[in-house]
Amino acid sequence: MSTVQPPEPGPRRAPLRRLYDWVLHWAETPYGVPALFVLALAESSFFPIPPDPLLVALCLGLPRKSMRFAATATVASVVGGVIGYGIGAGAWHLLQDWFFVYVPGVGPESFARVQGLYDRYDFWAVFLAGLTPIPYKVFTLSSGVFSINFGVFVVASLLSRGLRFFVVAALIYRFGPPITRFIDRYFNLLAIAFGVLLVGGFVLIEFML
Repeated sequence: MSTVQPPEPGPRRAPLRRLYDWVLHWAETPYGVPALFVLALAESSFFPIPPDPLLVALCLGLPRKSMRFAATATVASVVGGVIGYGIGAGAWHLLQDWFFVYVPGVGPESFARVQGLYDRYDFWAVFLAGLTPIPYKVFTLSSGVFSINFGVFVVASLLSRGLRFFVVAALIYRFGPPITRFIDRYFNLLAIAFGVLLVGGFVLIEFML
């Protein structure tokens, strides 16, 4: 099965780079789909590497199954988000110190900012977190901590994660390796731009009303 080669990242710590390569290697094994499910589930609450690189590799290897891979990643990510919500709602007081120490890039200040977003946007805060490079785990856990409406949380997660994974899979199915190189290089920038436009649209509507 052919795979996409991981792009040359910017400066990163060696252990995280090894973890990234370990994630990609599953595409070369018979366990690629189960690994995608487990990775997408874990990334929603504690794992630092997103499932996108493995999803891309699997779609390149078997393009006709791209939509199935996207569905697997979506379902697993939402289930993982529900688990993260439950952890935030019921066990955060026991796990918060461990989480802030061992999960890269997340600290108490992240939660303080997220609470402000929830107070103003709730659904759209979760939706944008699921779609963009913002660490989704921060929003799944904090949704439980701050008692965000569970139904709103699930719907926002399903729509945003589904849109993210199915768009990637559809582009690879249609255009193959060339679009993969484009996604590798510009995915974060495109996702952020989409998020900015979406938020800007709602701010404009609010201002006009």
